[in-house]
Amino acid sequence: MRRSAAALAFVFAVIVATLAAAQGLGAFRNFKHTQTAVTNPQAAAEEGYDGGLRFCRIKFNTSPDGDGAGWFVDYPRADENLSLRISQLTRIPITTVGEGDPVRLVLQLTEEELFQCPWVMMTEPGGADFSPAEAAKLGEYLRKGGFLWADDFWGSHAWQWWSMQMAKALPPDEFPIVDIPLDHPMFHTMFDIKEIPQIPNIGQWESSHTTSERGADSPQAYARGIFDKKGRLMVFMTFDTDFGDAFERETESQDYFQRFSVPAYEIASDVLIYALTH
Repeated sequence: MRRSAAALAFVFAVIVATLAAAQGLGAFRNFKHTQTAVTNPQAAAEEGYDGGLRFCRIKFNTSPDGDGAGWFVDYPRADENLSLRISQLTRIPITTVGEGDPVRLVLQLTEEELFQCPWVMMTEPGGADFSPAEAAKLGEYLRKGGFLWADDFWGSHAWQWWSMQMAKALPPDEFPIVDIPLDHPMFHTMFDIKEIPQIPNIGQWESSHTTSERGADSPQAYARGIFDKKGRLMVFMTFDTDFGDAFERETESQDYFQRFSVPAYEIASDVLIYALTH
């Protein structure tokens, strides 16, 4: 049974207060990134896999003809922070190692371990360049029940390039990219989402208090996706917005955290609950 909106708001307010206090004390700034040896599936298996959620990030080649800095943007802090906040905001268990560090995996699309990840994330996909083998594996993964969240790509050129890459994996005549309406069930699994925020990188926000990273070519944020033939959402795209920075830079500015990280974590909670249950 879903908890009441008031109860959810209270729980989230407690976590926000905890994060704000930790930020003021500098506690999160001292977070140790000690599990660099546990970024691949084999190493994670050797550490022992307890069935919890693992952040699976896709490593991909970047083309100079596209528009994207690379797969590693926001890595590894965003992966760790999102995993921790999801474990606090929901009942989704996460797999940890060492002193409670979340396990984060970096995978290429051609690795068989891809199919051990119920959801995967790509950042700056506007420059991704899929080989035929990578595109085939991604298409297979998605059609077999996998879920991809693609985030942080801006402007018409990045969109056109990304659309071309997705077309290699999922033929657009069968699997078109569509806008996801805010009344879609995904946006109401835990939190009731009213809008998709346009989240800038923290540097731009602090220097100019503007949100569009491509000026008139990225006027607002969009939530788009690809559904399978049974209506299941396979690909979620947050376009003209940067959720990854909201996760990665949550402790660096209280203003940025409250304006952008809070709604980003609300949406992420809804998205991951949906991805793991559909």
